[in-house]
Amino acid sequence: MLEEIESSAHSSGVISMDNATRYLRPTGIDPIMGKVLNWLPKLGISIAGSRLLAVRGRKSGQWRTTMVNVLTAADGTRYLVAPRGHTQWVRNLRAAGEGELRLGRRTEHFTATELADADRVPLLRLYLEKWGWEVGRFFDGITKDATDAELAAVAPGFPVFRLA
Repeated sequence: MLEEIESSAHSSGVISMDNATRYLRPTGIDPIMGKVLNWLPKLGISIAGSRLLAVRGRKSGQWRTTMVNVLTAADGTRYLVAPRGHTQWVRNLRAAGEGELRLGRRTEHFTATELADADRVPLLRLYLEKWGWEVGRFFDGITKDATDAELAAVAPGFPVFRLA
């Protein structure tokens, strides 16, 4: 039975079902839309605060880019949340500890600190309040209205970085 679940999960883009290594690979039209949407920040167009994240690859050293939503908390602190889990950009950011946010010709350098699982709960709720319409499908039924316990249970599967 577990083999069937894992086989089904792998074919649907789920690389790992374990929260500590959770990763949802783009499937279907997602890769095409990703390429199209990555052009918007390059052109200086931001949708709901989106930016082009640039991080050096942990093996190649080459710049890798992807569109992200930058979350700004009430105190002005900014965060990156990984709705697809422990993706390549997450692994690269962990290794590099820094990156760039780009919008058009503007480039902003930042350093990143990954938050502990327990510190992610209020930020995951805030992220879902702001972008649940866009990324809710990656949260497996968890919404902004989830209890703290429910968010704490899934927090290991959603890396969050504080930007400075």
